[in-house]
Amino acid sequence: MFELHHLTALEQLDGLRRGEWSPRELAQHYLGRIARLNPELGAFAEVTGERALARADALLAEAERGGTPGRAAALWGLPVGDKDLARRAGVPTRFGSRAFADFVPEESDAIVEHVDAAGAVSLGKTATPEFGFPSYTEPLAGPIARNPYDPSRGPGGSSGGAAVAVAAGLLPLAPGSDGGGSVRIPAAATGLVGIKPSRGRVPAQSGLEALAGLVVAGTLGRTVGDAALLLDALCEPPLRRATRAPHGAEEGAFLDAAVRGEGRYQLAVTLDSPWEGFTELPVHPEARAALELAIAEFSAMGHGVDEVALPPAPEYAEAFRAVWKGGASGVPLTGEQLAEVEPLTRWLVGEGRRMPAGQLVAALGALAAFEARLIERLDPFDAVLTPTLADTPRPIGWWDPEDAERNFAQQVAYTPWTSMLNATGLPAITLPVHVTPEGLPMGVQLIGRPGGERVLLALGAQLERRIRWQLRHPPQW
Repeated sequence: MFELHHLTALEQLDGLRRGEWSPRELAQHYLGRIARLNPELGAFAEVTGERALARADALLAEAERGGTPGRAAALWGLPVGDKDLARRAGVPTRFGSRAFADFVPEESDAIVEHVDAAGAVSLGKTATPEFGFPSYTEPLAGPIARNPYDPSRGPGGSSGGAAVAVAAGLLPLAPGSDGGGSVRIPAAATGLVGIKPSRGRVPAQSGLEALAGLVVAGTLGRTVGDAALLLDALCEPPLRRATRAPHGAEEGAFLDAAVRGEGRYQLAVTLDSPWEGFTELPVHPEARAALELAIAEFSAMGHGVDEVALPPAPEYAEAFRAVWKGGASGVPLTGEQLAEVEPLTRWLVGEGRRMPAGQLVAALGALAAFEARLIERLDPFDAVLTPTLADTPRPIGWWDPEDAERNFAQQVAYTPWTSMLNATGLPAITLPVHVTPEGLPMGVQLIGRPGGERVLLALGAQLERRIRWQLRHPPQW
């Protein structure tokens, strides 16, 4: 039986603009699915149904009066969720932490205001791990996000709730944030397309304001076109601040590149990681299978595929760890609140606050030097291909909850190719190419040149046409 969530986000948006269904009808459809499925899946930390329906009605009334935003707005009437790291005025924002269980902000973050300006309807807050630090979404504050393809396994993190919501048909698409892989990791684990844009690309969460420029806004969708649609919306004027990678109108919309899917490109492949030497980095056979499938398909389409070795980076591990801890030191936690947070958070915050300023300055310099070397090495290629994850989606409870050092090493071994792109500011996209014999999704990652999102979207669209991953769905679909 046909249901509205069976359509792509683009098709749902087209129906809204044509008046085939109203923003309220679409919001009600998704709220109904959330009511049925969220207790099992833990995608949403907070559901704001009444606010959503009031917002949907207001959008329609404004459009009928010829007000702003009208039906032409980039996301007019489409349901979304706010990651629970982003503040929305009047809505509980807990950052996945017991320390902020009662926090209700008076002001919204810029990324929330930008999505609102594009005409979207927020249905609530999507689940995230505590302060977004881990690459899994199992906060003690709850809810634990579960992979819809196998609820005994996790969706990754930190945009884990957002990924679960999109994969299970609780949202058509969703924004996330990515500071070390936090969009790409859950996208790969739940069979979605996930985009981490270039540093400076999204004005409202550009990375320029983050320590070492690590954290940028990203997008999750079931198709390349849906993820591109949301990226266009995040990049639309008004620009709140200068960016290094402005959304140039002369290049055309990202959606254009995703729809056309044109071009032949020179690709490279690597399994190298700057984390080599920090811990063991085994590559699971299913991760290799995903990579080999992508190589075979791109080759069959006429793209050149070479191998590339990454430049040695013996300083990377300690430099990235220092910056990660330095960023954690700024979380506004009192002594009493520190007693309420999880061991990993307590370790990161404590280590960061004890770190000498000179150590952090040296780490920032080391990452800047690594950025220059990596961009130079990859420059001959239009895109570089890696697995997204080194292993299959991990079981719930697999991560060490007490030993922070071991926990960090587990995360590195699971995600050895993601954080380097936050450190260098390069764009990347994860594509859901493979399914294991157990039915678990496995993705590959394409890395672009600075500002090279359109090439990544074109390549993703070409691969999507051949593999047709948009036809795969979990049992809850």
